[in-house]
Amino acid sequence: MTTTLITGANKGLGFEAARRLVAAGHTVYVGARDAERGRAAADELGARFVQLDVTDDASVQAAAKAVEADGGLDVLINNAGIETRTEDNGVPVARTVTADQMRRTFETNVFGVVRVLGAFLPLLERSAAPVVVNVSSGLASLTHLSDPDHPAHFYPGIAYPTSKTAVNMLTVQYAKAFPALRINSVEPGFTRTDLNGNTGTQTVEEGAEIIVRMAQVAPDGPTGGYFDVKGPLPW
Repeated sequence: MTTTLITGANKGLGFEAARRLVAAGHTVYVGARDAERGRAAADELGARFVQLDVTDDASVQAAAKAVEADGGLDVLINNAGIETRTEDNGVPVARTVTADQMRRTFETNVFGVVRVLGAFLPLLERSAAPVVVNVSSGLASLTHLSDPDHPAHFYPGIAYPTSKTAVNMLTVQYAKAFPALRINSVEPGFTRTDLNGNTGTQTVEEGAEIIVRMAQVAPDGPTGGYFDVKGPLPW
């Protein structure tokens, strides 16, 4: 039985990925900051709940101990993320972005990944087929954002894409450091979720496809890569 933890799994892409992996036979932990929402989501899915705030060291360490006590971990999906939005559902642009907005975004999207990976690596290293999926974004691609012929080029925000580019670098460096693990970044696509004020153009079912696929990658599968549903993406 494969045991999987998904951070930020009480709604959106995390919830849908959890639903699909439960259906595939995984024992899934729904990681969530809010205990009431997390338990409700886990109950609905037939999953387990673990309280986990990726911005809090004590919360992450407690979650790791709880999962270890229940038997360990095979797959970690770093899904929890935020995108700073203005009151009119816009994004802070180069002229207006503040250091505090950058810091808040990085605390969840980047430092949260480091915090969770650090806590759960000992468990993953005991698994026969350990996998890490870092939920990134198409906006992390320097190639696409610097190409005036690519739609991503016109995204004006600063904090979110910068944080996801950093996540991609974490993927590369952790994959090199831990070659026994399969560690990859994925781009779900522009999905309708609370993160973007439900302005996305695809469903959570569509968005979760690449997350679920890479969560089930074989021990001889790719590592240190960046993928969407069509295949590898340029950094």
